[in-house]
Amino acid sequence: MLDRRTMIGTFIGCLAAAHVGVGSALAADAPVAATAHGKVRGVEDNGIRIFRSIPYASAPRFLAPVAPKPWTDTRDALAFGPMCPQARGPLGSLFASWTFDKEMSEDCQILNVWTPGLRDNVKRPVMVWLHGGDFTSLSGSRNVFDGTRLCRKGDVVVVTLNHRLNVFGYLQLGELAPAFPDAGNTGMLDIVAALKWVKENIAEFGGDPANVTIFGQSGGGGKVSTLMAMPAARGLFHKAIVQRGSYYLQAMSAAEGTKLTVALLEALEMKSDAAAGLATLPVERLVEGLVKAMRGPAKANYRPVVDGRNLPSGPWAPGGPAISADIPMIVGTTATEMTLLTGARDPDSFKLDDAGLRKRLAAWFRDADIDQVIATFRATRPGATPSDIFFAVATDKAMREGAWQQAERKAAQKAAPVWLYELDWTTPVDGGKWGSPHSLDLAMVFDNVALSASMVGTGPEAQAVADQMSAAWLAFARGGNPNNPRIPEWPAHNAADRATMVFDVRSRVVNDFRGDERVLLAGLKPPG
Repeated sequence: MLDRRTMIGTFIGCLAAAHVGVGSALAADAPVAATAHGKVRGVEDNGIRIFRSIPYASAPRFLAPVAPKPWTDTRDALAFGPMCPQARGPLGSLFASWTFDKEMSEDCQILNVWTPGLRDNVKRPVMVWLHGGDFTSLSGSRNVFDGTRLCRKGDVVVVTLNHRLNVFGYLQLGELAPAFPDAGNTGMLDIVAALKWVKENIAEFGGDPANVTIFGQSGGGGKVSTLMAMPAARGLFHKAIVQRGSYYLQAMSAAEGTKLTVALLEALEMKSDAAAGLATLPVERLVEGLVKAMRGPAKANYRPVVDGRNLPSGPWAPGGPAISADIPMIVGTTATEMTLLTGARDPDSFKLDDAGLRKRLAAWFRDADIDQVIATFRATRPGATPSDIFFAVATDKAMREGAWQQAERKAAQKAAPVWLYELDWTTPVDGGKWGSPHSLDLAMVFDNVALSASMVGTGPEAQAVADQMSAAWLAFARGGNPNNPRIPEWPAHNAADRATMVFDVRSRVVNDFRGDERVLLAGLKPPG
């Protein structure tokens, strides 16, 4: 059994991005910040101070996090820390420019800070990023999340973080092992602990603890949505951005979570009455069980649980959470999310003929409705191939319907505005076959186009889009409204107009964008 503080080396993906060298960090003028638990020494990159792998909590397996153990010497905060143990498959070509962590450890409760200043009382807006990878994988330390350009462009403080994932963060044990009542949501409780760290410490880093924006993409957007329904997170953030994370409007029930715990036990050839033994199982065995449970009949997907303790309900079903009704939001997707999410693992989806399209649509619609679906989606996409229609329908079904619903439910609360967007710029990579794929927005929001050639190409258009999106996110973080001189006037969403910002080289606002699709899909019954 490995010691929990031994990082499990695994060469997944690329090497870490080049950073300012340790030698410069150890210079006499290296930036030093004092946190509640001890001092940390970072590096400076052209005026931006960077601190990596600051502990924000300590967390025994399956238990709620507690404060990290204080340290007395100044701690070097020079290199990114480990990510949570996880299973990962091969990475697609679109991600070749982005780094992926190679080290894993259960002791993954660390965060990274980029700031233009220390202890200067400027009270900068704070932007806390929650990474994607569903609730199961990846980390907040990839180079596309580098906060340097946002800090320089918007005079903000950027925080990214790692936390527990998959069975380490979302294993419902309340019924099978009552000694671990929080196990189904410890990953979310880690994030709450990180936000508490921000509230307590971010002024030292030049940030304003009373002006914190949480934002995340994919699973990170789901984490943002979930935090908005957690009482423990109330008061720790003041604005929220959900980038393609509206697909988990309803969390798992405790019973559903327990079934996935049983699936893990079966994968490990353990009995249900031995569930407490998972707390001492070697990390490697837990990951082996995770892989088997994910690939087995249960298709286990471990994520937050409505446990009546940390997540009372929802988070966004049947309506918006009342506890965060006063929090302004931005919600949106990319135009063709599923070219990556389906196409990367199923190349045949790019080669569909009409019969193949109809066969795939039959999973969602009755035979009698398929002609109408195809005609509606083709009406706004003249010349679209069967594959184009499939990806458009799949994106609406899997992603955009949730974004529409979340924006509607937020607007219906009439307590704080919500802005709806869609990223429609088409990446030129691979001849444009990917359209506007899942994760395209990462390079744009962080203004890290130069680090993202495999995703966005090398022409000037990507930077034009990034200039607009990053400016909107920065304006929202500063004052709770994304409008700024770089974009057309962007009205908040309401039931009458349903205004949508369509981000492109020349962005535009369209009322009830894709409204025909929205109305059609809402009115159709599923097959069977």
